[in-house]
Amino acid sequence: MSDVRLSPRERLVLTAIIDLYIATGEPVASLAVARQFADREGLSSATLRNVMSSLGDAGLLEQPHTSAGRVPTAAAFRYYVGQITQSGGTAPGRLARPTTPGGAESQLSVARRGEIEESFSGVTSTHDYLERTSHVLAQLSRGLGVALASSAAGQVLEHIHFSRLSTGRVLAVLVTQAGVVLDRVLALDRELKPVELETASRYLNENFHGWPIDRIRAEVERRVEIEREAYRQLLTSVEELCRKGALAGGEGGPAIFVDGIANLISAEQDRERLRQMLLALEAKQRLVEILTAYVDGRQQEVRVIVGLDAASPAMQDLVLIGAPARLGDTNVGTVAVIAPTRIQYQEMIEAVSYIARLSERILEVPNA
Repeated sequence: MSDVRLSPRERLVLTAIIDLYIATGEPVASLAVARQFADREGLSSATLRNVMSSLGDAGLLEQPHTSAGRVPTAAAFRYYVGQITQSGGTAPGRLARPTTPGGAESQLSVARRGEIEESFSGVTSTHDYLERTSHVLAQLSRGLGVALASSAAGQVLEHIHFSRLSTGRVLAVLVTQAGVVLDRVLALDRELKPVELETASRYLNENFHGWPIDRIRAEVERRVEIEREAYRQLLTSVEELCRKGALAGGEGGPAIFVDGIANLISAEQDRERLRQMLLALEAKQRLVEILTAYVDGRQQEVRVIVGLDAASPAMQDLVLIGAPARLGDTNVGTVAVIAPTRIQYQEMIEAVSYIARLSERILEVPNA
């Protein structure tokens, strides 16, 4: 709804209606809006009814029942979010929040930021950071907290180790410089002795420490073709391990952490739509697809998507607020909230952004 053009009065009224609806969950009557503007001239109940009728004609308000008040549409929420992001965090018609010492407006109180940081106390690995993030965001939003680990692409090798499990089966444990630990059981076509496994891991660690993981296998294959015959046996063992997935992620794709489904259950009244929504959310691959489609790991800003009906019709009244978590130039994952459109947008946009930025401090690489 970026093409919507509203007068200053219409923006004020729409913002008031959305704020009231977020606070109460009930259709908003013109009388309730009039109380918000009791000290403003020219905003009588009759005037407000006309403005609300105009907003309805614009597709920004709907009336569930003839005698009921108005409810903001998904288009209204999109307009509202656009106004927040364009105005630096404050919706039109609302008082600006205090600024931080650096001058940037803060939507999170000092106490709330302290609570968030305390929630991450003791977290040092990417896995723990993402798992804790899903829990913290579920609590803050009263919705679904989601955190998705990035795939091996873009990750950098810190260390790899191989252990023989049984005939033809080897455990590969890979650690990235972002602190992600990936393990995978490899089914090999030929038996590798323990000394061959040790030699292979030493070769990879000495030659490819600090390399992007998605480039190592191609380089090993290249070296197999050009290295001298004396090294062919070693490199063939390394190539076998890489070809079988030693430098891939765990089975079933990237790790995803989800918390707070119970929050959505309590907010949804329509039993059939609830069932459909839960089916969509329980299909974790669907959540991976949603986060991958809407949140660009190469960007820094928070994305807000109102209405997820493109993913599933049952998710039409849900909003996604997500951001990439980074460690230097490396994307370690995506953190997000999926919640009903009746969410405190300003606070949650700032909370998601704040937690995403925490990854730089929590996961800081020693001696980097």
